[in-house]
Amino acid sequence: MLVRDAMSTVVLTIGPDHTLRQAAALMAARRVGAAVVHDPDAEGIGILTERDILNSVGRGQDPDAERTHAHTTGDVVFAAPSWTLEEAALAMTRGGFRHLIVLDRGEPAGIVSVRDIIRCWTPAHVPA
Repeated sequence: MLVRDAMSTVVLTIGPDHTLRQAAALMAARRVGAAVVHDPDAEGIGILTERDILNSVGRGQDPDAERTHAHTTGDVVFAAPSWTLEEAALAMTRGGFRHLIVLDRGEPAGIVSVRDIIRCWTPAHVPA
């Protein structure tokens, strides 16, 4: 199975000046665990995950004052829609993360998560 078959095409894109609370609210409303961060003043795109927000709050930082740019991963590993799920899982394992932005012709086409991969690898009906 390929990444294109498993990825979520619901791509939440936010800006670098959103607060972490705004990002969390948008992510919760869309039921996604990561957002693409597009900063027109920076090269490339980044990713903000639920773990980034959790780490900030855990350090006692104010989610109403903290901006996404300070918590965005800019050194992103991207997946291609044509990758196998094994390739995506290996990239996640090597990098220690749970989400990959999927690029198609240089543009975000989706996000694939560990949950997406597990869903595809798990039989629909598990015997009781």
